[in-house]
Amino acid sequence: MNDERGSMMMDIFEFYDKMERNNIMLSFKGDISSELLTSILQIMESKMENLSEPPKMRKKVYNVLVECLQNLYHHMDEVPVEAGNGDENDRSAIFMIGKVGDNYRIVTGNYMYTKNVSKLRNRIDTVNSMNRDELKAYYKEVLNNGEMSAKGGGGLGMIDISRKSGQKLDYNFMSVDESCSFFTLNIKITTNKKENITK
Repeated sequence: MNDERGSMMMDIFEFYDKMERNNIMLSFKGDISSELLTSILQIMESKMENLSEPPKMRKKVYNVLVECLQNLYHHMDEVPVEAGNGDENDRSAIFMIGKVGDNYRIVTGNYMYTKNVSKLRNRIDTVNSMNRDELKAYYKEVLNNGEMSAKGGGGLGMIDISRKSGQKLDYNFMSVDESCSFFTLNIKITTNKKENITK
């Protein structure tokens, strides 16, 4: 029992140390609900005020954060995944936001059906191939064509995240088993206009 407790305490310290080194301001893993999203947004608004972030940067981070969390809540697949203790989790996801220098990073991760990976990958690659003006036109095109998915949105979230962050979408799909994959989205938000999408 003591060895088990000691090991757990060491794991917690290592996790804390890793979060400190990566300047993680907020991290959450578990079931996603609308109440949780509201709480996260309130916490981050308060944290950015305490950091005395300029209003323009606060608005930018907040807007991207809203899109990332809404995307996580509305578009993750409810994939049954064994939790290791025989139980099944089907709306468990991970979210982290950190700050390094003047830049913020928002990372989300969630399970999805592998059969849906190709469609999402193509959608993100399309968004990443566009410059600011093309993204604006594409947003209007998707909106006007009424390309709504069963869960709503029709991919507008990814376009919005790219437009509001001014960055390409950094993503990864990791195969978990034959039917399930884990999707990770890593968004950088910077005040450096030179790094924004201009091509």
